[in-house]
Amino acid sequence: MNFIRNIEASQLTDAELVHLFQKEQDLKVLAQLYERYMDLVYGVCLKYLKDTEESKDAVMQIFESLVVKLPKHDVEQFRSWLYVLAKNHCLMALRASNKQKTSTISPDLMQSGENGHLNGALEKEEQLEQMEKCMDLLPVDQKESVKLFYLEQKSYKEIADITGNEWNRVRSLIQNGRRNMKICMEKKLKEKSEL
Repeated sequence: MNFIRNIEASQLTDAELVHLFQKEQDLKVLAQLYERYMDLVYGVCLKYLKDTEESKDAVMQIFESLVVKLPKHDVEQFRSWLYVLAKNHCLMALRASNKQKTSTISPDLMQSGENGHLNGALEKEEQLEQMEKCMDLLPVDQKESVKLFYLEQKSYKEIADITGNEWNRVRSLIQNGRRNMKICMEKKLKEKSEL
């Protein structure tokens, strides 16, 4: 029965899917609608944020904000409304990043000359090794989803097809895997600085 409903939902117009989501609050319906425009949202985010990782994160954050915002709005043209929502999200993110405090570093503390490049390369190599170690510590399903998304550049839908997980589960695995990787990397950086 669920299979039949998915086929029927894929044939619905944007307006019908919006109405269905607002009525039933079914995340599968919203995911199906959002999937139609994920490339558009990613393009908007990339245009404003100019960073692939930040743009991918923004695509996930915009979906999460849709869950809350879409039921509260009377949306006639979903694509246009989503474009404006994505644009505003990116502009707010840019404003927030401009408010971050910065400090000036004395030139005496900066590396210079040829050794700086060598040290930088060694440092990157260490970071990659630490990243691999942290990746190995992830639960198997998170590790697989993170690798497919970041290393093989697969979409959520492709990952869902490969792994057999639902779209929302894939999104959750990637978010949790990324967070766990960040925590692990920060821990290793702290350990290194204490040596």
